[in-house]
Amino acid sequence: MSDIATKTDPPTPPPAGRLAPLRDGVTGTVLKRAAVIGGAVAVAIAVALVQSGSGLVVWQSVVTGLLMGGLYGLIAMGLTLIFGVLDIVNFAHGALLAIAMFIAFGVVQATGLHPYLTLLIAVPALFLIGAAVHRTLLSGAGGASLENQLLITLGLALLLENGLLMFFGAEPKNVALPGDFQFDLFGAVVAGGRLYAFAGALLIGAALFWLLRRTRFGTAIRAVAANGQGAELVGVNVRRVHTVTFGIGTACAGAAAVLAAPLVTVTPTLGEQFNITAFVVVVLGGMGNVAGALVGGLLIGLVEQLTTIYMDGQSSLLGVFIVFVLVLFLRPQGLFGRAAGEGGGA
Repeated sequence: MSDIATKTDPPTPPPAGRLAPLRDGVTGTVLKRAAVIGGAVAVAIAVALVQSGSGLVVWQSVVTGLLMGGLYGLIAMGLTLIFGVLDIVNFAHGALLAIAMFIAFGVVQATGLHPYLTLLIAVPALFLIGAAVHRTLLSGAGGASLENQLLITLGLALLLENGLLMFFGAEPKNVALPGDFQFDLFGAVVAGGRLYAFAGALLIGAALFWLLRRTRFGTAIRAVAANGQGAELVGVNVRRVHTVTFGIGTACAGAAAVLAAPLVTVTPTLGEQFNITAFVVVVLGGMGNVAGALVGGLLIGLVEQLTTIYMDGQSSLLGVFIVFVLVLFLRPQGLFGRAAGEGGGA
């Protein structure tokens, strides 16, 4: 028993950025950060009101930004889950998302099924594809090193995108949403499709959080994220957890793709844009921080829309990258991440 720490030994802090909110819960530090972020958002909206001179324009931007931000958060949740458990930066995430969009498009064209019902096909398909990618390409000796993982996922992204180009062509595709509608929300026009997508993203995000917090397998995922060797010693099949986690992360991208398909023009390279945004969201929320990914997605959605007010005529991604660079300089571990040796954070 001499090797076992006594009750007076201080607990070893978990690694920074590794599914931290799933272990620590909501703390005073997190609430303080949330208050600071909320204050910054309020200031940004106030400045936008002064600059635009129209409360309606700003309110429309806020509503649209939050609705799109929910989707960004769901995409980033899958990406940050994969990093938090497997330490893999998955550059193929966007290409896999594009595959799910084309699955939705193909099923709708072939059967006339409602686009959102294709979730029942696309999500399991993306889970199986993700699990197969991990088991065949990333779990062996060839995918063990960080450099190999980056090269494999980047090469896979190029392969999938070009495969979609060869099979479907470069012509943009549209997924029509039957019975779509618009309604007025205190002056802002809200499309039914955006509202459905936002609600679906929140529900799926909540289900993912419940899985990680309240289920036996979620406990195993968190154990592997905290200490893979220790989890293996107590009987957890680490390789299986890695494979299933990669599949779940990919399935999140598939769900977001189906929800977003009626809102965008579907092309084989569309995943690149979502991939860039998802990586920014992951860094903003904190690498490996699932709850931070959702908050980061909402923030990036707002930044995109407010940029069109601050910088008229400029790409909305310009504001996103400005925020990204500022976060890297001021808090490289992310808004809800935790630096090494930092206690009690998020």
